[in-house]
Amino acid sequence: MAMTDDVSGAERQKRASAHDRLLEAAAQLFYAEGIHATGIDTITAAANVAKKSLYNNFVSKAGLVTAYLEDRHACLIGLYEARLRLARSPRDRVLAMFDAYLDHAGLSRENNFRGCGMLNAAAELPTGHPGRLAVARHKQQIQDLLHDSLKAVHPQDPEHLEQLAEHLSFLLEGSMVRAGLEGHDALLRRARALADSMLAQA
Repeated sequence: MAMTDDVSGAERQKRASAHDRLLEAAAQLFYAEGIHATGIDTITAAANVAKKSLYNNFVSKAGLVTAYLEDRHACLIGLYEARLRLARSPRDRVLAMFDAYLDHAGLSRENNFRGCGMLNAAAELPTGHPGRLAVARHKQQIQDLLHDSLKAVHPQDPEHLEQLAEHLSFLLEGSMVRAGLEGHDALLRRARALADSMLAQA
């Protein structure tokens, strides 16, 4: 009985390891080369696993794409929460999202920064694809989090609050797209400075 448990535990660990290696390899390749340009053989070779492992862990390439997008979302939210813990004022809490995007750009720099991996992926996926819907939910959550942080900055006017959250969201996403085109985070830093100025006048 104990031996069966040991084998089962080893098998679970092996599967988890293959899962993580596949996801890490796919994340690097999807971001650097694009989803359509990256085939399953390339991913499994980079992860050093058999092709069967991909189907055991993700069922299909589409499942791997969804897992990749969920992982990028979780990473960004984790960076944001870390920045929130450092915030010392309501304005800092709003700017924490800009700082999280800058942190994310820093993590991506080693893979040749290409902007937002989620937006890049969405641009490759057809309308109605679960991945595009996941990206849309992610971007809406970013705007909602900005809105929540803004409540302490400008609580008296709900309509203005909604407009300001939308404005900051557009500023953030637009600067991320432009930064991706230029290959560095200078425009993200400029967007943060503009947001800080806007908040000072709010």
